[in-house]
Amino acid sequence: MHPDLILPILFALIAALFACVGQAGGVGYVGVMGLFGYPASVLKPTALTLTLLVSAIGIVRYHRSGLLKTQDWLPFALLGAPLSLLGGAINLPGQAYRFVLAALLMGAAVQMIARARATPDDRPDQAIPFRAALIMGAVAGLIAGITGVGAGVFLAAAMMSLKWAPMRRVAAVAQASNLFTSLPALAGVWVSHPSLPPQLPTWALAAGIGGVIGSWLGTRHLPADALRAILALILLASGIKLALG
Repeated sequence: MHPDLILPILFALIAALFACVGQAGGVGYVGVMGLFGYPASVLKPTALTLTLLVSAIGIVRYHRSGLLKTQDWLPFALLGAPLSLLGGAINLPGQAYRFVLAALLMGAAVQMIARARATPDDRPDQAIPFRAALIMGAVAGLIAGITGVGAGVFLAAAMMSLKWAPMRRVAAVAQASNLFTSLPALAGVWVSHPSLPPQLPTWALAAGIGGVIGSWLGTRHLPADALRAILALILLASGIKLALG
């Protein structure tokens, strides 16, 4: 099937699946575009644009459901936002970018598989450590800007590993993190005059529809473990392909 036909479908599916678990789909977009051979100059700004759109949709849903709390996401944003701007202005050489991205995709795949097999959520509902969140947000923001992927996937993995909050609260923080890192990162990328594909409006529409559906389902406790496992296999295959060239 021609990429112009299959990519909108894949972007809508990725956005819906990721939005179910409080993510904007950044790793999915870069994985699929990597499979179709798009260069970093196109891949990075496109992934950030789609991530920004889907995260904005998710934030509206989480806010309306009462899950989005300023004291939860603000510590991550204080350093994460400015460092994502810096990261966005950093363009790695093609080979280095491909290997970094491959590691990111495979790491995200392993994380999603682990989450799909996780036991029922028993994390305490407590205050998030402020200083640790500052440092974690700074590191995640810089990586998010360099790779073109929102910081939510990194922060969600770290928060769940440290058992800082229940899953739905982590999902709300992750979606906010995707927004406050993808917007500055996109501004940083814009300085280097990126190449935007003519299909971007169509891709954005498809991802937006998927994001609306996924975020609506996600805030209503949709069990997405099996879907996350399937998507993890796609990310793993994309990462291996990028690593092998």
